[in-house]
Amino acid sequence: MNSRPHPNRVSEEFEEMEMDFPVINMEKLNGEDRGAAMEQINDACENWGFFELVNHGISHELMDEVEKLTKEHYRQCMEQKFKDMVASRGLDSVDTEINDTDWESTFFLRHLPVSNMSEIPDLDEDYRRVMKEFAVELEKLAEQLLDLLCENLGLEKGYLKKAFYGSKGPNFGTKVSNYPPCPKPELIKGLRAHTDAGGLILLFQDHKVSGLQLLKDGKWVDVPPMHHSIVINLGDQLEVITNGKYKSVMHRVKAQPDGNRMSLASFYNPGDDAVIYPAAALVEGEEESSKLYPKFVFNDYMKLYMGLKFQAKEPRFEAMKATESTNLKMGPIATV
Repeated sequence: MNSRPHPNRVSEEFEEMEMDFPVINMEKLNGEDRGAAMEQINDACENWGFFELVNHGISHELMDEVEKLTKEHYRQCMEQKFKDMVASRGLDSVDTEINDTDWESTFFLRHLPVSNMSEIPDLDEDYRRVMKEFAVELEKLAEQLLDLLCENLGLEKGYLKKAFYGSKGPNFGTKVSNYPPCPKPELIKGLRAHTDAGGLILLFQDHKVSGLQLLKDGKWVDVPPMHHSIVINLGDQLEVITNGKYKSVMHRVKAQPDGNRMSLASFYNPGDDAVIYPAAALVEGEEESSKLYPKFVFNDYMKLYMGLKFQAKEPRFEAMKATESTNLKMGPIATV
């Protein structure tokens, strides 16, 4: 379970467009190339909001098993339900653009603070076991990455984990998605453009069927599907804590006419009652005007986000600033 064969290269059709997409070889963090690798991570966080990890320590055998069982579960338990939904709404024969529906089949697994794995119907025991094992590995990777971000930001080790902790620890869960072939990909999005509300997102995506894009410099850029990689993107909470040094980025999934795209997006988010605000070390000087982002309780942000997910993030931040004038009793960051 520990062998890590060399990751596949990006497929030919993507090479020209994505040759500069940040791909981080985590093995380089353990040697003389550490400085360059850390700078690459920092540049990706500042300028992309996304990067792709290879040699991340999660075994390829485990990832292959997750992929196999996820695709089997879709075929056995989800595919017909999706086809029935498409037929009932006439989505396979639309002739105008659809802006209120995503062409995806999904369910959500919660890992922390309390797992819901036993409550999800139609999951066989092998799938539950493998997903629990995968979640443990992803949690370790998320916390390792948060400490790497702390190092790059000049924050004390563990700061971001503590900032996310709240009273019961972080929220951590996986959105399991399949994007089936779409007969009208020019009219229906696989997933409409949005930024992610939470903290750090770890994506295990299909390496054969593409579709994920991010918005960079006003243009949509493909995120290359690479075998056994983990794609990382930053959520709104990291933008707030870093006072805008790192940014969450709009992204979307394009529906495809051929192939079923698998996507497992795991969200390492603050606890519901975690208080989120810019880190003092990243606010220049002591003037309040240098603090660009509000202070709020994470769950309050999530309540707002649920109705505004597919809109720009800036009005959400402005709305949360209004809550700062209320008499919320916000204590210090909870420690583990």
